[in-house]
Amino acid sequence: MNRSSELSTSSARTGAIYAIVAYTTWGLLPLYWKCFGQVPAIEVLNHRIIWSMVFLSAILALQRRQAEVAALWQSPRRVAMLLATALLLSFNWGLYIYAVNADRVVETSLGYFINPLVSVLLGFVFLKERLNRGQSCAVVLATIGVAYFVWQLQTVPWIALGLAFSFAIYGLLRKVVVVAPMVGLAVETLLVTPVALALVGYWAIANTGHFGTNWLTTLLFIGAGITTSLPLLWFNNAAKRLRLSTLGFFQYLAPSLQLSLGVLLYHEPFTSTHAVTFSFIWTALLLYSITSLMAQPQK
Repeated sequence: MNRSSELSTSSARTGAIYAIVAYTTWGLLPLYWKCFGQVPAIEVLNHRIIWSMVFLSAILALQRRQAEVAALWQSPRRVAMLLATALLLSFNWGLYIYAVNADRVVETSLGYFINPLVSVLLGFVFLKERLNRGQSCAVVLATIGVAYFVWQLQTVPWIALGLAFSFAIYGLLRKVVVVAPMVGLAVETLLVTPVALALVGYWAIANTGHFGTNWLTTLLFIGAGITTSLPLLWFNNAAKRLRLSTLGFFQYLAPSLQLSLGVLLYHEPFTSTHAVTFSFIWTALLLYSITSLMAQPQK
């Protein structure tokens, strides 16, 4: 093995470690949000936005990337697009926190299993990306799984669909905005921080907020920025070192861990209807992954 191959193998191995750490952290996040107990999800969300902005801004400052942020403000179109993605991301974050503390962790895992297939569907509809037969069948299987869930339980899994579609639309919009991931997320959080600060300030004046009421809750609020930002840093490092198809396999680690937490730790119901629905989704993802790999050009 020549030195170039050794470096490539070492880089891929490091990338795999970064991917595992990132997706494992995302998968275990329910443990963190559960620590907030009875604190309203909307309050947790606003602190997550504020402290993510602080943490990301500090990282960019250390990396001396302020010029990238300044250049971004010179493009009103890109800023407007990032405002739209910021609102989508805020909705996604808030819904996820609410779902975890409403004992709906299993449904959040369903949403993030569905998410890649929703992204494929949106790419087909809006970006005119072509689907091969296997990918089309995967989307159909996922649709059947959700339809079965609705038919059997007479309820729409709105949390799962809300998470899947909001994050897929977020990804679609971010795909067409030319901006580095870290810079983009920092600006997104910055754009919605004024509203978050206003709400946190109002709750403090009204004496209904929880920031500063005890040291543990205060540290949890501040830590929300770190738990949001660090996995993204690890993911970015993984993305630089791995092929997109390889990275795609790791993304199923997070919802798998969420499902395990929901069923095994929090004892949420997992009925035969859930089993059938998840079976359709897992089959769809397996089919999608295999056909996507087969469609890649051989080197």
